[in-house]
This record gives sequence, C-alpha cells and structure tokens, in this order.
Amino acid sequence: MNIEQFMQGYKTAWERKDESLFCALFAKEGTYHNTPFAVQRGHDQLAEYWSRIKLQDDIEVSYEILASNQNSGIAQWHVTYQVASEELFQIWAASTGTNLIGRKPGDPLPRMVLDGVLQAAFEGGLCNECRIWWHSMPIKQ
Repeated sequence: MNIEQFMQGYKTAWERKDESLFCALFAKEGTYHNTPFAVQRGHDQLAEYWSRIKLQDDIEVSYEILASNQNSGIAQWHVTYQVASEELFQIWAASTGTNLIGRKPGDPLPRMVLDGVLQAAFEGGLCNECRIWWHSMPIKQ
C-alpha cells in the first residue's frame, strides 16, 4: 500500500460510513492519531472511533497527495458533511472549546467543513501509523 491507495480507501470508508473498510487499511495493531493527543490502537479501537462517522450524512471527501515514498506519505484532505444527529453536534461543539454556533433546541443542524493533513507510514502492505491534524467549522448558510 502507498499513500494514494490509502487515501482512496480512506475516502471510500468515510463516504460509505464503513468502519470495516477503515480498519482494513491498518495493520492489526495499527495506530490512528485523530489528534496530537489521542490515539486509537488496533482494529477494535479504530472501529469504535470510526463509528461516529455514522452520525454524518451527505459526505464528500477530496484529497491531494503532497509527498510520497515507498513507506510513507503525506496528503491534504477536505471533507464536507451534514451533521445528522444532535450527539455529533455536541461532540463537535465540545471539541472546539468555543460556541461557534448559537443554536436553540429545534434549530437545524449545520453542514460542516473539515480541512486537514494526514501523514501515514506503511509496513507489510498496510498502514501501521497514521496521524491527522485538522480543523472544522460550520458552513455558513
């Protein structure tokens, strides 16, 4: 696997909301650092983390490969999605540490945009370590 193959799989797993496709990108004890301070290790933790994608709808993922060699790569990625549950909105709001959206009960949930960078290392045909750095915000409607 190389960064292009990984990113195509990442895109497919996200757009299909499929944690099994996500886990298939990783070695059995592969790690995914979804922030600099949080890490999921192994398929069980990866699947548990990725299941929050099911709280998103109308997902569109694009990416650009920035660097690639035989055992690693870096990509910039961009995602938009519709928040599909109050639970996901609360997860996002807590992670931002700010109240970027003043919502009242019953107000529509926002469409979000995420932009990030991903660094992945590969061994034995699978990802053994992936680190992402990202930022998100609501799309003004």
